[in-house]
Amino acid sequence: MAHSLPSLGFKLKHAVLLACLAASSSVIADTSLSNKLLLTGGVSQVEGAAGGGLTPWAVIGGYGTNDEIGANVHYTYAKTGDYKLDSYGVTVGFYDRVELSIAEQKFDIGNLRNKVTAGLGADVIGRDTLDQTIIGAKVRVLGEAVLDADSWLPQVAVGLQYKRNHDDRFIKSAVIGAKSSDGVDLYVAATKLFLSQSLLVNSTLRFTKANQFGLLGFGGDRHDNYQPQLELSAAYLLSKNIAIGAEYRMKPNNLRSPANAALFGGQKVVDLDEEDAFDLFVAYAPTKHVSLTLAYVNLGNIATVAPVGANYGTQDGVYASAQFGF
Repeated sequence: MAHSLPSLGFKLKHAVLLACLAASSSVIADTSLSNKLLLTGGVSQVEGAAGGGLTPWAVIGGYGTNDEIGANVHYTYAKTGDYKLDSYGVTVGFYDRVELSIAEQKFDIGNLRNKVTAGLGADVIGRDTLDQTIIGAKVRVLGEAVLDADSWLPQVAVGLQYKRNHDDRFIKSAVIGAKSSDGVDLYVAATKLFLSQSLLVNSTLRFTKANQFGLLGFGGDRHDNYQPQLELSAAYLLSKNIAIGAEYRMKPNNLRSPANAALFGGQKVVDLDEEDAFDLFVAYAPTKHVSLTLAYVNLGNIATVAPVGANYGTQDGVYASAQFGF
């Protein structure tokens, strides 16, 4: 009997999670002997990969060396003026070569729902959260960030993130108009550590159809094809366990709400224009088992419906994340 895509996605998600947990219990990294320096392995990115808060880096998650398996669990909370995001997940690094990750995201749109319901007299959104599962894989193909710190060679990795949005009917509705509820992001990342300057820089090129990281589905009326998006990060080590830095992430602008043409004579009442994101962060790692990140994040416009009082515009606020490794 054929399986539906949601059923297969559910089984795949749990298979990856079980594999990660089983592997991480078999050959646990001895972090006291790891040649990875504090914070040079990045933190848990919002989609589950090792990197910065917004962007995946070429580093492999955990402090495992080339004959060990390392793992992290993370929880991330982001609060802008009108929206909230909760994310948690597991990242496992195999022999400093391969990384597998899984993350669950819950995006709170309750404020927008209440404004739209009050303004229109109908609950057209019908939910307080948008939920997404992200399964990631990354492979280091060149270089080693710490060992090659005195050469020109960066660490390079290729990766993918399969994203499954669990609110299929809504994101494909006339309100949002996404073309799909699932998609795959592909990326190549290059990370360079300048050890004597206490500086780490990263550049990632992502090919994606995702709207707002996938939380509003994939593709839309403007575009439904893969587009290259540049992501940049820089981190400066103030000390061995404190880093400050910044990130910039381009995002595609795919969506144009069908409701504007169908109900509002073509006026942009439902504004889904997507803008690039950036953050300014400080990360603190008292040990290789714990890292804490606090950031100012600007996500640009997410969803604005000005006539009903949801004139939200640019969404900026606080981003906080905790990572625990072994």
